[in-house]
Amino acid sequence: MNNKVPVAELKSRMDRFRSEMEGANPGWETAIIFGKINLYYFTGTMQDGMLLIRRDSEAVLWVRRSYERAVDESMFSDIRPMKSFRDAVASVSGLSDTVYMETEIVPLALFQRLQKHFPFSRAQSLDRCIASVRSVKSVYELELMRQAGKIHRRVLEDLVPGMLEEGMSEASFATRLFSTMVEEGHYGIARFSMFETEVVLGSVCFGESSIYPTAFDGPGGNYGMSPAVPLLGSRERKLRKGDMVFVDIGCCVDGYNTDKTMTYMFGRPLPSEVISAHNKCVEIQHRAAAMLKPGAIPEHIYGSIMESLDNEFLENFMGFGSRRVKFIGHGVGLHIDEFPVIAEGFLQPLKEGMVFAIEPKKGIKDVGMVGIENTFIVTPDGGESITGDSRGMIPVY
Repeated sequence: MNNKVPVAELKSRMDRFRSEMEGANPGWETAIIFGKINLYYFTGTMQDGMLLIRRDSEAVLWVRRSYERAVDESMFSDIRPMKSFRDAVASVSGLSDTVYMETEIVPLALFQRLQKHFPFSRAQSLDRCIASVRSVKSVYELELMRQAGKIHRRVLEDLVPGMLEEGMSEASFATRLFSTMVEEGHYGIARFSMFETEVVLGSVCFGESSIYPTAFDGPGGNYGMSPAVPLLGSRERKLRKGDMVFVDIGCCVDGYNTDKTMTYMFGRPLPSEVISAHNKCVEIQHRAAAMLKPGAIPEHIYGSIMESLDNEFLENFMGFGSRRVKFIGHGVGLHIDEFPVIAEGFLQPLKEGMVFAIEPKKGIKDVGMVGIENTFIVTPDGGESITGDSRGMIPVY
């Protein structure tokens, strides 16, 4: 395979993880990683198994299935087959009473099965340590994200206007959009870290559909297919002249995502007050992006933006009705929703190479969700957009 994660990249990630763990948990001895995205990050392969990391020895990737594939596609230094946890525990000695794990995602049943073989009684979280390491992207990672951003820009800014036809359903548009994204180089998946979040493509909405209530933790909404499939375009909602079209989707290349939202006016222009609200969101994006510099504090960026907005504009800003979210941007990488977040409570200074999606949006009754979103790299000169610079509200008529 020619898209293997390089050895130097894997080593750098592990070294930074060990350093992060030492700073957060001095004297730690054992860490175990099960999550497939984290396994891929540290080993370059996504198998059924676990990564056993000891403080004073080399890490070992134990694979239940498929060991052969792991060896074929990974440059990780030590990969071993296992039938059960018994195989792994037999190779180590002097295990501590405390193990560090992904407490956000490891099910209780898996934890209990592990405990039958590994003699520990207490689990501590390593989620924040991994999130911190993953938040700073390497040159290798940024190149993949730049590729995703180019695809994202081309499809949403250049190709979508030619796809829209009066009378088509949201679902029909979504399938056409998905097919085009894949043909252009999208790897066909949108991964989120939010618990049990299923997203095929993203929010693809006509008019008021984009402010319909959902459980998804974002400013936009979606009618969805049904209560059982609430995050895909509706078959019933058809495109009409005068509709605003709202598209908020991810693009993935080799596991790495970008996030982008574009809006379109179909058939005829929207009212001037709607366009004005949208333009204000675009200006907010520019202001927030300009603050994405090393050393900036996410909470301060969020506070600066929110304090500058008057009460009238704040109504239905970043949501609709009571369903407003309390952020204006979020980290992006192997997951579309990554650490840190441009919100209150995030006080760790930004570092060069972090990547954020900035998404100021405002709900408007009977119209939908106006606003914009692009993906930016933190640089000394401010955020560098890798998903384009269109202001949105692209006319299609």
